[in-house]
Amino acid sequence: MSIFSSHGDIQMYDEHIFYHAFEKDLYRARKSVVIESPFITLRRINELLPVITKLTRKGVLVTVNTRNPIEHDEDYEMQALIAIEQLQDLGVKVLYTVKHHRKLAIIDGAITWNGSLNILSQHDSCEIMWRVASEGIANQLLGFIKLTKYTGR
Repeated sequence: MSIFSSHGDIQMYDEHIFYHAFEKDLYRARKSVVIESPFITLRRINELLPVITKLTRKGVLVTVNTRNPIEHDEDYEMQALIAIEQLQDLGVKVLYTVKHHRKLAIIDGAITWNGSLNILSQHDSCEIMWRVASEGIANQLLGFIKLTKYTGR
């Protein structure tokens, strides 16, 4: 489904088609990727590692903002710790926000993904994500989440 507005192209995705479209955007990234996901699982990180590896190798600044793993139960804590170590080994900047619950991504300050899907952990839940192609919206969102300095702009 697509909607056109004065803010740019807006599209909606469910959990079945999100990752294919999201990975296409990631592969096109040239400057920066910011991902906010409160939960991180090994299953999902292992699926995204090839594209994240490619991004960091071509010099794209990748930042992940998540909850501190100690906020999770023991199983999720261990998964998050291992996944975070894998990300950091690739040069990904990992930040922690207390009581974090946002699910979003901003690519090159121009593409924004936002919705209910935990990008770094989603498995079998029903979710919706909105994709907005608008530098204005991306910049506004970066201002709200106070991560502008991690975009290389």
